[in-house]
Amino acid sequence: MTLNNFEDLEIWKLSRTLSKEIYQITNSPEFNSDIRFRSQIRAAAGSIMDNIAEGFEREGKKEFIQFLYVAKGSCGEVRSQLCRAMDVGFIATDQYTSLAEQTKRIGAKVSNMIRYLKTSEIEGNKFKK
Repeated sequence: MTLNNFEDLEIWKLSRTLSKEIYQITNSPEFNSDIRFRSQIRAAAGSIMDNIAEGFEREGKKEFIQFLYVAKGSCGEVRSQLCRAMDVGFIATDQYTSLAEQTKRIGAKVSNMIRYLKTSEIEGNKFKK
């Protein structure tokens, strides 16, 4: 199976859903009281899907892997920020648990994609003859 669009990647779809949920929870009055924190968690959530897309569009395996590592790092950043949001009372424990699990699932799937690409013969479209 060949994927021609990053929108077809499960990891991109999952990160898009997470980003949307982060935007929804950060519309609360609590987050509005800390605009910098709200911007930071939104940017980190968006970074996951954006780095997956950018890496894919560069059409080379090594670059894609590099961007996937950045996306995985952003998963951890979002999870840490969610923990902080819970600690300061911006979100409930159940919201934290649900969203943190999503970041863990996405991070694991990104790791699986990295592992697959590292062992794959695929080099990317820019290296096709």
